[in-house]
Amino acid sequence: MVKNEARIQAARFCFVVAAIAVITAVDLRLHVNVTTVALTFLIAVLLVSAYWGLRYALVMALGAAAAFNFYFLPPIGSFRIFHRQDWVAFFAFLTTALVASNLAERARRDAESAKHRRREAEQLYQLSQRFLASENELALLNALPLYVKQTFSVRDVCMVVADHPSIYRSSPGAAVDESLLRLTLLRGEPAVQNGVAYIPLRLSVRTVGALAVSGYDLSRETLDAIGSLAGLAIERARALDSLSKNQVTQENQRLQSALLDSVTQELHAPLATIKHNVTNLLNGASLGDQRALLTGIDEQTDRLNRIVDEAAEMSQLDGGNFKLDLGPHSIQEALQPALKDAKAAIENHPIETALPSDLPLVRFDLARMREVLMHLLDNAGKYSAPGAPIKITAEVKSDFLVVSVADRGIGLDSFEQTLIFDKFYRGGRQRYTSPGAGMGLPIAKVIVAAHGGSITVVSQLGSGSVFSVSIPIYVGPGASRQALAG
Repeated sequence: MVKNEARIQAARFCFVVAAIAVITAVDLRLHVNVTTVALTFLIAVLLVSAYWGLRYALVMALGAAAAFNFYFLPPIGSFRIFHRQDWVAFFAFLTTALVASNLAERARRDAESAKHRRREAEQLYQLSQRFLASENELALLNALPLYVKQTFSVRDVCMVVADHPSIYRSSPGAAVDESLLRLTLLRGEPAVQNGVAYIPLRLSVRTVGALAVSGYDLSRETLDAIGSLAGLAIERARALDSLSKNQVTQENQRLQSALLDSVTQELHAPLATIKHNVTNLLNGASLGDQRALLTGIDEQTDRLNRIVDEAAEMSQLDGGNFKLDLGPHSIQEALQPALKDAKAAIENHPIETALPSDLPLVRFDLARMREVLMHLLDNAGKYSAPGAPIKITAEVKSDFLVVSVADRGIGLDSFEQTLIFDKFYRGGRQRYTSPGAGMGLPIAKVIVAAHGGSITVVSQLGSGSVFSVSIPIYVGPGASRQALAG
């Protein structure tokens, strides 16, 4: 590296000497006047100073002054000057060349400084964007030293943060004076030692950490800006973490309240029925009435069991504590048992099915898909007027089998369609008129999503709703869709 720099300097000095010789030779051959010669040399001095710096321009100016005196001021061929006006011309040329080269050098330095500041500003912007992409405090702390190292092309970066004992490094081998790094955190004052800059990470007047940067070529202002950006990013990540925790707490409280409200309302009716029937039995109901009362108790007990089972299943699905027993099945294998499971809700509704005979196999958990269809049928039966038909259709769309359950109920408005798959949501008009805890459709949504599919609803007020389940079509190794058609 040093040898290459020396070669470049030597080559530039040789070029300066050659340029003086070329300009002198051309001007002598063209027999130009003294003013033209002086202006030509001045232009050369300005160009050298603008592109290469002051020391090359000084050599150019002194060499040009010597050539100007020797070849163009009388007596020609001598460095002696006899006439007063020639002395004035010589010193005027030399002074102009030196001043112009100094001004050109200053302009060049200012341009390079502005370019350097612009580059640092762009790098600070890039660093801020990377900081903004990190919303988790721990992830940000681990990545921040590496972000600084990559953005500014420095050698090593280490960081310590208040309330965190660890030192975060840009690489495992990054090493700095840890005691001075922690001292910078305590004092909140920057320091430079052995070529390493120690920067406090400030948030207003409070110091939240300290950063050590080695192998840098950055201005003091840029180092301070890095410290401020890092301090802001750490506090932002902490605030987002705190906000997320508060939101999770509020959501848990909301769900607990909704669960309690929903389950309380749903449990109230069967418990009241059971209490009423038991009281009548204890009061000596007739033999014929006893059977009816016991039948009612049995039905309401089943209803209570279903509510408890759904609540437990919803908790299990939310926690991801379930496995799917996937296998190739026809949709009819899940539909027929689902019709039996939903019998109580759909017994007063004519069922219309439109299932093509050549439907392909679908890869699903048979018991879980049976449950999904049961919930859709149960939902259609509960929210449709007695005697209203329920239609079940299936078709292939792209690589999915789409099964739809359509009812002729009162339908859903656009707002309710966005909430219908939320846990415990039952709709404003049906909350107190139809039994249920609002867990059937959310359960179906989680199960379908676990199969890699989706569930959607299309509805219009007064015209009913269509719930559609899309499940990927099963294509086994070496098998075609036609070969797997059921």
